[in-house]
Amino acid sequence: MEFEWDTAKEAENRRKHGVSFTAAAYALEDPRKIELIDDRFDYSEERIQSICAYRGTVLFVVSVMRSENLCRIISARKATRNEQNQYLQGGPLLA
Repeated sequence: MEFEWDTAKEAENRRKHGVSFTAAAYALEDPRKIELIDDRFDYSEERIQSICAYRGTVLFVVSVMRSENLCRIISARKATRNEQNQYLQGGPLLA
């Protein structure tokens, strides 16, 4: 899988949330990740919410599949306590 992102957005995300999109890309490779399509708004694209882990930190990552092998990362942050519990229990993502 290949990953892409807006570099200015990644810098702002790192400043705001302390999470790099490089870490998010590695986390998205997590075989235990939990995914849900974000249909709260009409984004004009199918956004995927993922709870996944990288180096012992559970992250919440929003991404879009641009093609079968290309994923664009939109945002990433540390998971909330509820999201961490969902990940650790292997349960469904609660929006």
